[in-house]
Amino acid sequence: MNGKDLQTWLNAHGQSITVDGKPGQATRAAIVSAFTNLQAAAITDDQVTCFATRLGVGAKNVRAAASVESAGSGYDRQGRVKLLYERHIFWRLTVGKFGVTLYSDPNRGGYDHDSWDKLGRACAADPDAAFASASWGKFQVLGTYWHDLGYASPIDLAYSTVTSEAGHYELFCRYIEHFGLTDELAALSTNPDDCRAFAKAYNGRAYEQNNYHVKLARAMV
Repeated sequence: MNGKDLQTWLNAHGQSITVDGKPGQATRAAIVSAFTNLQAAAITDDQVTCFATRLGVGAKNVRAAASVESAGSGYDRQGRVKLLYERHIFWRLTVGKFGVTLYSDPNRGGYDHDSWDKLGRACAADPDAAFASASWGKFQVLGTYWHDLGYASPIDLAYSTVTSEAGHYELFCRYIEHFGLTDELAALSTNPDDCRAFAKAYNGRAYEQNNYHVKLARAMV
């Protein structure tokens, strides 16, 4: 995807901007607008049960993971899909082609700067790498997994979380299925030790720093 492709995609998804291949401030604003939904349908109990059944785990286990990730919500107060932009991933995906910038850096960090702004600026350089460099939605799934999880592109993975909360759960289910984490998810209980395997696999080796396993156990009460 290049700049024109991105602008064309945005226009096809309810925006109205000039397609000139030069993503600037108007394009950045359109990206935020396209990923904002103040009326996104909340997931129902029946839908949660269906997703849990699909994974072969209890509904409480799915809800526990949902409550710990993104503080329980997939949208911020402005109705924007939650994301965390990772500048070091953009650097890796583009092999440092764009140098050290706000949105591209070999080192982690820059989390004090708005992720939407970094995403928009990165889109002017490489839209695919930009959307692949962010973790999306309620379950914070990284865009780099778009192909593995069966989405047409990084932006399509990201956009799957806009319409409804159920889209976030679908993304989560695909992740769990692809990486074979159903047993770890099923093992969650009120005992933090039972939550360690899932915490490590889903949150990373540094999960203990944020007491991720403890938070999961508390959510299982």
